[in-house]
Amino acid sequence: MKDDKKTELAQNSVLIDQFIAHCKTLGINISLSNIDYIQSIGIIAEFPDLVRLLNHDMVPDKEGLINTKTLEAQFSKKQFEGYYYGSNFMVMANHLFRRGYSKNANFAPEFLDFFWKLEQPSNDTYIAIDPDRVRINVDSRMYMEYDTWYGAKFKKSIHEISDGVVKLRPPAELTDFYLDFLFAGSYSLDILWYSTTENINDIQKKIKVFQSEEFKTDNHFLWIDKEKYYPVRYVHAEFDVQENHFRRFDGAIHFYTEEEYIQRRDSDLNFNNKNNFKLKTQSQKLFKINGSVSIDDWISLTSQFMSQNPLVNEYFEGELPQKVTEILSALKKEEEDL
Repeated sequence: MKDDKKTELAQNSVLIDQFIAHCKTLGINISLSNIDYIQSIGIIAEFPDLVRLLNHDMVPDKEGLINTKTLEAQFSKKQFEGYYYGSNFMVMANHLFRRGYSKNANFAPEFLDFFWKLEQPSNDTYIAIDPDRVRINVDSRMYMEYDTWYGAKFKKSIHEISDGVVKLRPPAELTDFYLDFLFAGSYSLDILWYSTTENINDIQKKIKVFQSEEFKTDNHFLWIDKEKYYPVRYVHAEFDVQENHFRRFDGAIHFYTEEEYIQRRDSDLNFNNKNNFKLKTQSQKLFKINGSVSIDDWISLTSQFMSQNPLVNEYFEGELPQKVTEILSALKKEEEDL
């Protein structure tokens, strides 16, 4: 992804120059050689003891930890755990909180989010930060990775399903061979439910809207007019709560460019609501039904449209197909026996 790095650094050249100039005023002798773009993090500056040099209050205790009250007095916590937002840079939690302890990976899920929510005024809480690196693009863009499932479970009583996003992923430890063999190369299944109301003939109608996109791994792409695209199957449906049936149901293929694919696949169907950078992919609608579709028929048609994807079965049935589960169990046992 060298082209992505080059593009990001070029597009943010003014921001980078401003940050370097700010550092110079503080006697921090950094240059462009200290700046990098890491897809999973953003634009970073790296220099020995950089956080303390930028803010003299960021002094660790004898165990190398920063009091969170000190952090929160000068930086703000927003939607992405592990990042403390300042005016022109972001302090990051230590890289040992990241997946595989890698400096360039995403933060491992759950812990930091749970740690942040422990709002106990009587407690003194401390955290290890990344002392030598800061993120300098202070915005809402974030490359996200998720584990195999998050979001509300499916119910056939559609009106009881909570609004929100759902994301399903195959087990992270699977090789490309088993991803193709067991999951037909599926990378993730994204789902969004939301509710709306309509006034029809002076009657308030409650509508539950369903959207889903199915992403494949990055070796599944098409060439169209000499351009590389990643095809993503898409389903949209509208459920009439009073009538207890789907009144609209349609399916399409969304064609993501490589840049769009990278931006979107580890986020969710609320991507455009959460980011200044909006995605509007090319699309080819493949079918639609207007009228009355039963819940069972909608489940069957959605499952068949997104064929060979066990994640669809996992969402609707609450478990993977038995054959897939048996093979995954055998693989896990084989690994434990090594």
